[in-house]
Amino acid sequence: MNEGSIVRATLKALFVPRRLLPIVLISVPLVAAQARFSYEPLAGPLGILLCALCVAVAPVSYRVIFPEGLDFSHGGIRLLLYATVGVGVVLSAGVVLPKLIGMGPTFLTDRYSLAICMALFLVGGWGLGRDIGFEESLARERARAARLALEAEQAQLLALRSHLDPHFLFNTLNAIAEWCQTDGAVAEAAVLRLSAMLRSVLAGVRAATWPLERELELVRTLFELHLLRDPELFQLSVQVEPGLESFPVPPLVLLPLAENAVKHGPAAGHRGPIALSVQARGDTLLFTLENPGASKGPREGSSGLPTVERRLALAYAGGASLALDSQEARTRVTVTLPRCGPVPGIVT
Repeated sequence: MNEGSIVRATLKALFVPRRLLPIVLISVPLVAAQARFSYEPLAGPLGILLCALCVAVAPVSYRVIFPEGLDFSHGGIRLLLYATVGVGVVLSAGVVLPKLIGMGPTFLTDRYSLAICMALFLVGGWGLGRDIGFEESLARERARAARLALEAEQAQLLALRSHLDPHFLFNTLNAIAEWCQTDGAVAEAAVLRLSAMLRSVLAGVRAATWPLERELELVRTLFELHLLRDPELFQLSVQVEPGLESFPVPPLVLLPLAENAVKHGPAAGHRGPIALSVQARGDTLLFTLENPGASKGPREGSSGLPTVERRLALAYAGGASLALDSQEARTRVTVTLPRCGPVPGIVT
């Protein structure tokens, strides 16, 4: 921080109520005593000027001379400079100025009072400057901690966002190897779908948002790959309300839900339809994904639902929600998103 910004920041910090109130409580009695025990008409204004100079110059000079806090690394030269500034300010306002305008003795221009003013300058400047410096350091550390926490969260989410069930990939690749020997057309279709899916995953990792249409295309590809391996595994139904295709959503946010729908539904022996619907509800967008099989909730150590919840919380600053409901041997996951879209500037 340069000297100009230190001066501006210090003067601004002096008007914070928790500092301004003590300053006023000390200055008012001094000015009142100056006016009460002096016979000069300008004694009151002189007292106000002396207090104002001390309050303004003392913490500013301390912070400029000791930007990193009080230390004696330069053999006390800085401390001597700080004391010289204090003596100069007090003597200029309390001795030189009264002589220039022809004022007589006053309460605060008495030599003993001037000594007290010098002490107040040095101690007050040190206290106020130190307090302001600590406050700024604390604010910087809090901002840094918040920034690091956000960066750590975003780094974790970027890694999780690229997550794709490795068992599914390995099983698909093994199936493709078998199809190459028995059904070349199916193997070719599987390779093309898998390639398109992985290309979308890589694009989604780098993007902040993308249209709902691309998210649904990726989910459909995932379901199609499962159906290529076993056409009787489930029946797929996708219903999207017209006009929502361009709605911006966090990339790959539905992919873990689609993986779970197959893994804990048809792939676990619960045959039946999988239904995905997207519809607008006022100022929100409602995603509903149903699969056969009753859910027992997120398993310990699982990353699917917790990952989606963390990403939604970060992307929408708490404005989105995820609900899991299981009844009549079916599981329903509902994701509610604000239609205003994700918070700008957040990598999700």
